[in-house]
Amino acid sequence: MKFFKFNIFLILALLSFNLKAQQVASKLAVFQDTLIKISANTVAAQSDAQKTELNSRFVKTLVEALKMPNSFSFPFDSLKNVSVIKSPDQAFRILSWYVQLENGSYRYYGAIQMNTKSGPLKLFPLIDQTENLNDPNIITNNQKWFGARYYEIIPVTSGNRLPYYVLLGWKGNTQATTKKVIEILSFDKETLTLGAPVFDGKELKGKNRVIFEYAKSNAMTLKTDMKAGMIIFDHLASFDPEIKGRFEYYGSDGTFDGFKIIGGKLKLQEELILNNDPNANDELYADPKKNVKPIRKF
Repeated sequence: MKFFKFNIFLILALLSFNLKAQQVASKLAVFQDTLIKISANTVAAQSDAQKTELNSRFVKTLVEALKMPNSFSFPFDSLKNVSVIKSPDQAFRILSWYVQLENGSYRYYGAIQMNTKSGPLKLFPLIDQTENLNDPNIITNNQKWFGARYYEIIPVTSGNRLPYYVLLGWKGNTQATTKKVIEILSFDKETLTLGAPVFDGKELKGKNRVIFEYAKSNAMTLKTDMKAGMIIFDHLASFDPEIKGRFEYYGSDGTFDGFKIIGGKLKLQEELILNNDPNANDELYADPKKNVKPIRKF
């Protein structure tokens, strides 16, 4: 009889837990719908003042949503303008987005939500201070953030040192250029740090983050390549060899470089040869170096 009563109690407890979880998910879905509407209004706003006011409402609503129990597991995947990415170890997630201003520049917003299970919300707001950072290479914190919209997190561990995370981000810049960023994130008890001298290679001594800048009309690859086992990126160069340092004339020169994690450092690897997976159309490609015509099959 005691065993029977225990089973009944267990079933009722599970039903109660599932009901509460469903109620929380339902409330978070309502929050998400509200955020979608505010976001759409922000994009459609005609002035910077309107965009700033609406985005403030967006931030307040998002924080209220994140205060809900177990909000960490809610994906917010219908918020198309917000990048929501979790660290592979599930320790935290980053929510980041931007507002484009009338002059073509961008203002970035974001937060790092720690995975506290069912505990109280632990949130690090990311305050974009791009315009006030005289040296974009300095080591900062969440209050002095070199803003970006992040899309990938790579954890790095080595020996007894605290782990750190490599963040890959897109950073719309001006009407002339776009930037991409390799940021370094680390935690120490109740604080976080952005930037660290973990880069190893030519012209990288003292680099705490890597910033790429190129013509807005161009695109740039910056991502992890699982087959190569490294972070790969387009090598950027000026379209005109006589024009250097004017990044509105920069773009990919068709070659790739990368960073390989070696001994807890990001070691530069230059002039990489990246092989694509085999494809049925490979036989139709004529390699100009071999002066061989493709074999056409019908």
